Amino acid sequence: MTVGTPSAGAAAASGAPPAAWTPRRSPPRWLRADEVHRRLLALLALGVFTVAALIAWESARGALPSIRAYGWHFLVGTEWDPVAEKFGALPYLYGTLVSSALALLLALPLGVGAAVYLAELAPRAVGEVVSFVVELLASIPSIVYGIWGVFVLAPVLRATVEPWLIARFGFLPLFRGYPFGIGMLNAGIVLAIMIVPTIVSISREVLLAMPRSLREAALALGATRAEAIGVTLDAARPGILGAVILALGRALGETMAVTMVIGNSNHISASLLAPGATMASVIANEFTEATSPLHLSALVEVALVLFGLTVAVNGCARLLVIWATGGRRDVAGAA
Repeated sequence: MTVGTPSAGAAAASGAPPAAWTPRRSPPRWLRADEVHRRLLALLALGVFTVAALIAWESARGALPSIRAYGWHFLVGTEWDPVAEKFGALPYLYGTLVSSALALLLALPLGVGAAVYLAELAPRAVGEVVSFVVELLASIPSIVYGIWGVFVLAPVLRATVEPWLIARFGFLPLFRGYPFGIGMLNAGIVLAIMIVPTIVSISREVLLAMPRSLREAALALGATRAEAIGVTLDAARPGILGAVILALGRALGETMAVTMVIGNSNHISASLLAPGATMASVIANEFTEATSPLHLSALVEVALVLFGLTVAVNGCARLLVIWATGGRRDVAGAA
């Protein structure tokens, strides 16, 4: 016998009129759990966009005097003289792009190759241990890389590597000059070492997320193991591309390590052996010593240009992912 409200028969036996059944009212739509969850997530996403917009707005507001004084000439000028208040950011823009491109050129084959070995060829125990060490490298502070680049890498480059490059390839503009040990080549190598862990760890996770059916189908059709790995790499291409762009974003904005090893010269040189500077390094070197309002505004405009360059790189990466996947969201790394 169930315990509950009196039945209609009991109500009739007692002589009382039967109670009318009233349906239970559902809460308003804006109070439902799904709707609250959706609005909360939308608010958090809007918060991320708001933070980025505030950064851009504050940078633009601080750079306004420099923008009014120099206009577009700021991006193509090569003179940087705080005393005469003449500022041109082209050498720093050039140094940022060259050092980041060199780092990516060195890190991409090493990182993707290591990820393929750890995900496809290495024994499971070895892959787990090496992956842990690689992720540990990513947590090392950048100042430690800078100290290593100054006291360990620079003497090796100055005494061995750069003289060899000048002797063998000195006819190329890229390797002309003197073996300083401190310059664009040192900065590119240090940046490459810093971004390799990002490429390795993310690419390995993307490769491990690929379904085994891809490898098994390729092997069943008579493909070699190398060809089966190639099929997996093709399917994981969007995710690997995302890892590369994330590593490039770190290389573009790296400050202290590059400042210590690049030489900090505002001259544009085709040689990788010559000193240079990046947008992040000039901000780190001069921001605390900027006395005039125009000098400070020029440094803020450099920061604004660096912010815009980062946004442009990420936008291009998103377009590349869409192009590589045909707009599908069920491909690894495309969502």
